[in-house]
Amino acid sequence: MARRTMSLLPQWTSRVFSVELDGALHYFAIQEKHRGGEVPGVFRKVRNRDRCYSLLVCSGDRIRRAKFYGELRDKLQRHLSPGCDLSPMSSFLPNVKDSLIKGYFLKDSSESSSPTERLLRELTQHDPVLVCSYLRGEDGQLWTQHLWPPAESQLVEMSKDYYVVPSEAPEYHPSVLNIINSDVFYSLDDAYEVIKKCGDIIPEAKSVLELLPSRAEARSKPDHPVIVIEGLDATGKTTLTESLRDTLGAVLLRSPPQCLSPWRARFDQEPPLIRRAFYALGNYITAEQIGQQGMKTPVIVDRFWHSTAAYAIATAVSGPLSNLPTEGSEVYRWPSDLLQPSLVVLLTLDPEERKRRLRNRGLDETKEEQELDHNQLFRLRVEEAYRRISGPACITVDASPPADQVLQQVLLLIRGKCHL
Repeated sequence: MARRTMSLLPQWTSRVFSVELDGALHYFAIQEKHRGGEVPGVFRKVRNRDRCYSLLVCSGDRIRRAKFYGELRDKLQRHLSPGCDLSPMSSFLPNVKDSLIKGYFLKDSSESSSPTERLLRELTQHDPVLVCSYLRGEDGQLWTQHLWPPAESQLVEMSKDYYVVPSEAPEYHPSVLNIINSDVFYSLDDAYEVIKKCGDIIPEAKSVLELLPSRAEARSKPDHPVIVIEGLDATGKTTLTESLRDTLGAVLLRSPPQCLSPWRARFDQEPPLIRRAFYALGNYITAEQIGQQGMKTPVIVDRFWHSTAAYAIATAVSGPLSNLPTEGSEVYRWPSDLLQPSLVVLLTLDPEERKRRLRNRGLDETKEEQELDHNQLFRLRVEEAYRRISGPACITVDASPPADQVLQQVLLLIRGKCHL
């Protein structure tokens, strides 16, 4: 842990810190000399008796870092007093890829700081956590950050104090820095490496790896057209894909593939890094199936890489649409080693109509579906991410008319694009 922490120190004062409060990000920076300035927004509503801390997960092993980040919140919520508030936090070097480290900002309003500080000291003894405390100056305006040294470190510079100052919002949402091959995977090898490293902690990982195709099989181009139907749940994908199968005499495949069903519940419990790698591998298994079936007949696919990427991007990047990576960003590029469909159709539907259809189905909602219903911004981010993915891009079709009319509209697209 000390080695990982020491690697952060040379650029510590170049880092920007963000805290998410009520859905908005508040940024601050640190400096060695006080040059005046306003109080950072995150500290403006802190009362005189409140104490503030930050915890950043610093393990050099990204599998361990991802798992511990999720476990840390549960541990803190179990052991902190009721007077403590936790908020998501991160630290990053502006515009530097893979520089983001995540953690939590803690505001302690309890009568005594002893229980909280005792817990934080225990964390630094054994866990990959870097702790800072924040102290208010006598004038009530000046704040300093005190970096706690790891238990095994006796270095003087680890105890240094820094002045806390406001910072402008960066050009990109902080999470964008770490999306590539952490939230969205762009090659079989990168997703494979994550699941392979989980073999010791997730026994099911070995079974998943045994199902993987070769790289050539995952990108082999079939003789017949491949049509992917995308969209949120209850937009009519199942009805449309089955109708297309019957009308075109095609094979219908679904992603994630059925062969992964025994392990989905297990991997859905894992942090995003592991969960997203699992579903990325599902796309490569589906691609192999497409290649095999597409040698004999057209193939219809119910969801593919667009869904995997759109949901991952929309989850990683919080807030309004403006926080998403800009159009044309490499985040939206299609993996070079993954089979490209002939046509991708994105079904869209008025949100209220979609909710009505969901209620009529009477099925249990997934966690992401619940988020779509309760968080309008999340739904908008998912839909916009769908539209921005290129290579191939989605062609949007309004799914509100009767099913037979939607079918006819999509058949026109297929005949024009795929010559069927």
